[in-house]
This record gives sequence, C-alpha cells and structure tokens, in this order.
Amino acid sequence: QPLISSSKWLQLHGLKRNKLSLSQILSQIGFQHRKDYVTTLGKLVASRYADALFPQYERAQDGSVYNLTAKKELILHFVDCLMGAIELYKQRMEWLTSESRQIFGVIQERCIVIVLDFGTAAPTEFDLCRDALSMVLVEQVTQIAEFNLIRAAQDLMKWQQKSTPVSEHTVKSAITWLWKLDHMTAASHTSSAEALLEAMSDEAVRS
Repeated sequence: QPLISSSKWLQLHGLKRNKLSLSQILSQIGFQHRKDYVTTLGKLVASRYADALFPQYERAQDGSVYNLTAKKELILHFVDCLMGAIELYKQRMEWLTSESRQIFGVIQERCIVIVLDFGTAAPTEFDLCRDALSMVLVEQVTQIAEFNLIRAAQDLMKWQQKSTPVSEHTVKSAITWLWKLDHMTAASHTSSAEALLEAMSDEAVRS
C-alpha cells in the first residue's frame, strides 16, 4: 500500500509538470487580452478587436482577461485531465488519513523511537493503545530503517538498549514485548520527560 500510494504521489507531481494549473491551461486554450500604455491618451488601453469575437474568461486573482480560442475537444481533454488529477488527490487523502496514519500521521524519518506513556488508562484503553501501536509497527515501521520502543515509567523500560535495524523478526519481537507489558506500573511526575530524554540520547534517532 505505501508503495502504491508513493507512485500515485509521483503521478500528482507529474500532473504539475504536465501544465494543469489555471495559468498553464489558459495559455493553451487561448491568449491573454492585452493592454498597452497609449502616450497620447496617457493611460492603459485594451485591444478591442477581440470583443464579442471570442468567449472571455477573467481571472479573479489579478483581473487579467483571456480570449478563449480552443475547440470543444481540447477543453474536454483538459476536463478529463483535471478529473483524473482530482481522483488522484482524493485517493492520496484517503490513504493519508487511513489506518495507522490516521493516528500517528505518516512516519517519514528513517530512524525513530516510539515513547509509550499509558498513564492511568483502563484495561480496555490499554489494549486499544497496544492495538494501535501494533498497527503502526506493521504498516509503517516496516518501511523504515531502525526503531526502538521505550515505556515511560518510574523504572523506565526499553525494548532494546538502542535503535535496532528493522526486519520481520525485530518487528515481531517488538510486538511480543508490547503485549507482555503490565497494565499498571509505577509512574512519577517526571516519567514522560525522562523517557523522551532517553529516546533523544540515541544519536541515530531522527524522530
């Protein structure tokens, strides 16, 4: 799924290169209605020969006017291109806001530490958190290079002493460790800060 979505993102960038912005489309289906400064009149004067000769489009952004000369077939071609672009953006947004990405966003860094602070979560909430974390490990962490897990507690708990290369084995090991954690563990007011400091002490970690 991430690979498919990345290819769609490349398609979106390709659409930009294929001249689908409003200015680019207008330049391909018509020409700008020009104004020029007439010295004898002392003001800008627009050409009048195109009035009523071509359909015209006025851009709200800058007030520029374009005379539209394209045939219907070319305009329909751009309609198809734009509808395709809209569909790609919809698919990209659906992917960006689905599954683990809806909770954690998209992990872009190659080496990360996930700090777990369950606080006083009820048993059902504790399991929901572990479900979500398992999901992000399988869906996103498998796509990066290194990771680690640290649980905030009075006696700080680390899955590994430092960030570890991602593999099928290490991801399974992390999930097993996650599901063996006790629901309640002694905490202090500084547990979260200490866990974050410990995470940042690994020089390889980027997020």
